[in-house]
Amino acid sequence: MCYPDEARPPDHGLRAKVASATDLVLTASDGNQFAAHVARPESPSSSGIVILPDVRGLHNFYRGLAVRFAEAGHAAIAIDYFGRTAGVGPRGDDFDYQPHRAQTAPATIDADVAAAIAHLRSQGNGNLKNILSVGFCFGGGNSWRQSATQPGLSGAIGFYGVPAGVRPYIAQMKAPLLLLIAGADMATPQEDFERFDRELTEAGVSHHMVVYPGAPHSFFDRGYEKWQDACRDCWRQVLDFVRENSAAGA
Repeated sequence: MCYPDEARPPDHGLRAKVASATDLVLTASDGNQFAAHVARPESPSSSGIVILPDVRGLHNFYRGLAVRFAEAGHAAIAIDYFGRTAGVGPRGDDFDYQPHRAQTAPATIDADVAAAIAHLRSQGNGNLKNILSVGFCFGGGNSWRQSATQPGLSGAIGFYGVPAGVRPYIAQMKAPLLLLIAGADMATPQEDFERFDRELTEAGVSHHMVVYPGAPHSFFDRGYEKWQDACRDCWRQVLDFVRENSAAGA
């Protein structure tokens, strides 16, 4: 598990007014219905963010993260992975995500991301020119893969993702990547991230990798007082990446 129930996204210090934040149900191209949470700023930028959660799917950390992006001026939508197997209803803290995670597939996750992108665009009055993805752990690798599978994506951000599942897609990647890596991540050896960095360079994929020495997996959490400087830098990296790649896309 990546984030426990009490985890909340760190503050970035920005305070744009949030126009709305609400749960909803979306429908993918294969008919799958899945839960999502969308937050919109009162004065939106031209960029939208699709949030891919950790292995637990949509929970309050990611609802809060969507609001954080809205406070930074970007429309954001966090999605759930388990509509096909667990439905769209509310889940308790004891939800056993493992059997449902085992039944996910790259193609169906990508279909759900595409539906989330379409929803953001449909609500953007034609002004939402740039879409980026951001994911955590299981969602980190899924986010990086969107560079290869979502036409027109402006960028793909991953926190402590797993490179192994992404390697088959490197040759098809088009959108730039941002890799935010916990230096003491016990889930994935640092050597694997270093290898992934080299492979992306060799393939000519635009990317930037930032390693936070000593930081544990899931350090991007308001409750981790020791890593608040790293959290602030993560926000800087993410928002700079959004701005730079949105400008490039425009």
